[in-house]
Amino acid sequence: MSHYHGMQDLSGLPEHCRVDYQPSREDRFGWMFPHLAHSYVSPTVLQNIGKAGGPMDNGGTSDRTSSVAVGMVIFGQFIDHDITLDTSSSFASVNHPNEIPNVRTPTLDLDSIYGNGPEAQPYLYNQTPPFRNAKLLTGADEAGADERRKNDLLRVPTGSAIIGDPRNDENRIISQMQLGFIKFHNAICDKLRAEAAADDRDLKNDELFEEAHREVIWHYQWVVVNDFLVSMCGQAVVDDVLSQGRRFYKCSVPFIPIEFAVAAYRFGHSMVPMKIQVQKGDTAFEFFGQILGRGFSPVGDTRAVVDWHELFFTAENRVVQRAEKLDTLMAGDLLELPFVPDGGEKSLATRNLLRGNSFRLPGGDTIAREMGRADAEINAVMARINAISNGEVTSGAPLWLYILAEAEVVGRESSPGNFEPGEGLGPIGARIVAEVLIGLLELDPESYLGSNRNWMPSSAYDTVGKILSSVNSDLL
Repeated sequence: MSHYHGMQDLSGLPEHCRVDYQPSREDRFGWMFPHLAHSYVSPTVLQNIGKAGGPMDNGGTSDRTSSVAVGMVIFGQFIDHDITLDTSSSFASVNHPNEIPNVRTPTLDLDSIYGNGPEAQPYLYNQTPPFRNAKLLTGADEAGADERRKNDLLRVPTGSAIIGDPRNDENRIISQMQLGFIKFHNAICDKLRAEAAADDRDLKNDELFEEAHREVIWHYQWVVVNDFLVSMCGQAVVDDVLSQGRRFYKCSVPFIPIEFAVAAYRFGHSMVPMKIQVQKGDTAFEFFGQILGRGFSPVGDTRAVVDWHELFFTAENRVVQRAEKLDTLMAGDLLELPFVPDGGEKSLATRNLLRGNSFRLPGGDTIAREMGRADAEINAVMARINAISNGEVTSGAPLWLYILAEAEVVGRESSPGNFEPGEGLGPIGARIVAEVLIGLLELDPESYLGSNRNWMPSSAYDTVGKILSSVNSDLL
């Protein structure tokens, strides 16, 4: 439980500076809007909204964005695993954010890749010269590895991946993304060692690791801001947060707001397609099917090795698969999750809605008014929610549902005043997501935004697609 020893709520401070606004420790969740009234919607209404065959079921139709590469949705999941892990909350009880531990660090530091480093977790790292404790291990380091093992994560005999965060093995595409960032680190080690040799400079392995570690992380952080956030939140919002500062995520201790973790950052559930093509000229496989797998197992088919040119915009200028539109519809498979045991809630939509109730989140329309959004805009979004709920939700809309409806009705602000419905997050969703992710970087003295705001990446690695495709498998 969080305690605030010696802290008092000082009169005259803005609402966002109150001590109950943020946790006193980085390993707890907290509130972004603690002063706003909590919303509540009957669980029966929420179950009717989110059920399979209900108003959020897309009925098997596919409606793709025109601008968001499908890989961005998986990258969003990868980012989430870098900054949040809640193992104790439940939608069957009331949850208090300041009492919920966040098992990950609220910093974009790729601890999902590096773990606690080569000294604390040497089993993640190469232990033989010339790169002892500098390079990370993959399946290719196993003796006698075949093509499947060469293009997979390092695993124990039972099949579990030996990685910093096991969740990055929960589907084949994210496990391939984990592998891609490991290979990117190793490629940067090769580059730095070659540069040192050319300069006749002795670069010890511990120095090599630290230099590669920083370069990889800063490139990763750059693409989170300038590629992922621009794609999902819109250039106008990202520019405004960077140039004008954060208006709502104001704190001195970095933490993950519950409005972000439980609602705003779950937008990707609307955008993931249930069939994805991972190699050029091949068929599109079921996301939960046998080829792409259900995760936590070795690569079973070389057709599951991901060619990142297919999932991201890269220098090859291929026809890239797009994500599903960001709206109030979801794939039917997500409303009938195959891995949830009988008797459990199988609809991901319903789970999200019930979780929002359990955390006593403010209504989306309430937050929209707090952010100064126009009544006409709020009324238009609420009209969509009213239709989805069959007239049951007229105010205090579940925040997650409001954010989806706002994306559908208003859309992403690509340039000031230019909104694109369905292409990305609307005004309050974009503001929450952009402010939190940029804020985590600004509050981290070791990040590029926290230590060198003039840093620029190599043009070879200034997008997610370029980073991952630079280490594509030789198999492809």
